[in-house]
Amino acid sequence: MGDYKYKLLALDMDGTLLNDNHEISLETTNWIHRAIKEGIHVCLSTGRAAMHALPYAQELGLETPMVTVNGSEVWKSPHELWRRSLLDVELVRKMREIALEHDSWYWAYSTKELYNAERWPESLDGLEWLKFGYNTSDDDKRHSILMKLQDLGGLQITNSSPVNLEINPGGISKATGIQEVCDLLGITMQEVVAVGDSLNDLAVIQAAGLGVAMGNAQETVKQAADVVVASNNDDGIVEVIRKYILV
Repeated sequence: MGDYKYKLLALDMDGTLLNDNHEISLETTNWIHRAIKEGIHVCLSTGRAAMHALPYAQELGLETPMVTVNGSEVWKSPHELWRRSLLDVELVRKMREIALEHDSWYWAYSTKELYNAERWPESLDGLEWLKFGYNTSDDDKRHSILMKLQDLGGLQITNSSPVNLEINPGGISKATGIQEVCDLLGITMQEVVAVGDSLNDLAVIQAAGLGVAMGNAQETVKQAADVVVASNNDDGIVEVIRKYILV
């Protein structure tokens, strides 16, 4: 166990840890295991809900905390919820109305399951909402939705790809989630390496001791990062661990 400058590796999943086939390469898995053996904490930091992140945590054998739904949930360990931040149900109603006005595909995570435009609950009451999202490749439509959302206020607006918008409660992000993980582990944000590719990774990349953008990251993310590594299909995570953590 070495005495390394960085103690926590916070990994986005889609477009970062996972290749375009949604798989973790053998090389990446091996290097993550090496980091863990050296005492480095490895934390999934994802826009996905816990149910969609857990299989990968299990595949990697992670017992460490996890940040899911862009920070709306922080897990003390893969099955122990630490904190949950909910969207106001009225805001969810309004966000759906905006989607219908713009004829845009939409989806939302409740604490129980994923709903979408084809499968929407008859009543929102009694459900707890974590995140709302829109998908449209029409730039004008997406911009118009964004303007309406900004008028609503009280929302954290990011994306996980150039064609979507992801909405969390105001002030909630992967950065707030990873800060809580640091508190749980007794370390500081300066001891964190955060890696990602999309706007929902921006806050944590800016807040971490070392912010890393993948080679396939959106341009804004690359500009904000301290370093840019290989893409998600070329084992960029291996580069992060070899060059910046186990040194």
